[in-house]
Amino acid sequence: MIKKFSVFLLAFTLLLSCLPMVPVHAANNAIAKLPGNSNPLMDHKLGADPYALVYDGRVYIYMSSDAYVYNSNGTVKENDFSELNKIFVISSADMVNWTDHGAIPVAGYNNENNGKGIAKWASLSWAPTVAHKKINGKDKFFLYFANGASGIGVLTADTPIGPWTDPLGKALVTHSTTGMSGVTWLFDPAVLVDDDGTGYLYVGGGIPNTSDPASIANPKTARVLKLGADMTSIIGSAVTIDAPYMFEDSGIHKYNGKYYYSYCINFSGTHPSNYPAGEIGYMVSSSPMGPFTYTGHFLKNPQAFFGVGGNNHHSVFNFNNQWYVVYHSQTVSKALLGEGKGYRSPNINKIIHNTNVTIQEVQENMAGVPQIANLNPYNRIEAETIGWNAGITTEASQASGGPTNNLNVTNVHNGDWIAVGNADFGSGGAKTFKANIASNAGGKIEIRLDSATGPLVGTHNVSSTGGTQTWKEVETTVSNATGVH
Repeated sequence: MIKKFSVFLLAFTLLLSCLPMVPVHAANNAIAKLPGNSNPLMDHKLGADPYALVYDGRVYIYMSSDAYVYNSNGTVKENDFSELNKIFVISSADMVNWTDHGAIPVAGYNNENNGKGIAKWASLSWAPTVAHKKINGKDKFFLYFANGASGIGVLTADTPIGPWTDPLGKALVTHSTTGMSGVTWLFDPAVLVDDDGTGYLYVGGGIPNTSDPASIANPKTARVLKLGADMTSIIGSAVTIDAPYMFEDSGIHKYNGKYYYSYCINFSGTHPSNYPAGEIGYMVSSSPMGPFTYTGHFLKNPQAFFGVGGNNHHSVFNFNNQWYVVYHSQTVSKALLGEGKGYRSPNINKIIHNTNVTIQEVQENMAGVPQIANLNPYNRIEAETIGWNAGITTEASQASGGPTNNLNVTNVHNGDWIAVGNADFGSGGAKTFKANIASNAGGKIEIRLDSATGPLVGTHNVSSTGGTQTWKEVETTVSNATGVH
């Protein structure tokens, strides 16, 4: 039995194949998420079209699998969305330290995802949305995704990180679904489970005729559908939401008895000032199926705050009695490439509802939101739980003891680092540090407080374990690690 405050335990599944046994001369630099800031949520990988699910004291963010696409000469080309065939998942209990849960291999058509795709009929998985509902007393999770712009599929699981299965073997919603006629782009789902347990799915987008001002102003391409009790069937006909200047990105949340339908306003033609191009507008109703009344806008295009624009995608959620919006921007790709090139990363800022059903304009920034709880370093902490980092990446792992779709940290070079925010060592302090290591070269781990060049409280010399997936738990002593760092 290990007494509290005796061991600073990190399941630090570091792959040290490239780390020589030499001292760290200088710490490497973070790409875009700088220590002290909370945005973007991560910068060791990308993630677009974020959606938030709150469950059991954690926020789970599900994202389209943005990944850099390269020209034949090795340079990064404009995002062609060809990599959007899986769903990335991260989660946090404190809004700063995010655990990377890897990718859900959704699309399975024509051997997508190397034959591991779950939905064998789907070739793409865009813009996920996830719902939780108790069915027959058991927690069930439902992941809705877009197969490009042609239809909506659904996967189910017993936990928010899977494993996932395809209950239908086909799309849940297509253009032939009753009430879906006239929808230009059948994508970008959002889901609401109301207080009575009834589910509603919101989908659609596009402009039927971009040369017609009337079509631009009232595309009538947004829909709401009532879900069956099983959350994998449709009841009745889809209902049209007459969202002015609708483009894409359906969102839904309930606040103070009102239903807020939100969406990205289109970029075409000339707009009145109340419908600013590329911003998130919202409508309010007393019913989940409408009718909805346009009320205003609350999230500017990322261009206004970060100097690089593109499409706008969001999700509004409540966590610990505070409202937030998660959205994407091209800050990581801009920092890495000098321009965004259409590659997106998730951010979170607070959102404030007024008493008159309006919503205040969100102040997007790199500072993000404050950490809402300290991290307990005496629990097992996955190495892929990251507040800030420099240089590392993550990959699927064969190490035991981790969560579903376990990952390890890899691509470790001299001077690379991982930091977590507000680790509380208590007054007694940590005495030892444990890590789970796989290495074919050996190297050194330094444990430092407060920064990558801060006070050194422990050092572990790591020898080869015999392979990059041959795992061994190692331990070293720690001194002078008390309080919160």
